[in-house]
Amino acid sequence: MPKVAVEQSLSHISKMLRDNGYDVVQLGNWQQTVDAVVITGQDLNVLGDESKTITGAPVISAEGLSANEVFHEVNKRLGPTQHR
Repeated sequence: MPKVAVEQSLSHISKMLRDNGYDVVQLGNWQQTVDAVVITGQDLNVLGDESKTITGAPVISAEGLSANEVFHEVNKRLGPTQHR
């Protein structure tokens, strides 16, 4: 099951990802290896260019996107999962 780190303030996105088979952890717990990172977009200056990866994991900015759009971005990058 792919593991996705999500910023704490994006709880609705965390729930959607969990409900659709992703293992979701809170962003900032870097003891765990993750397959993707979802941020609010406010942290782009901290992380640098969002197209860069952290330990090989794609960074997805949720800024201006609905939970459904973020789900589809994660799904597109990590593989097919049925959306509930």
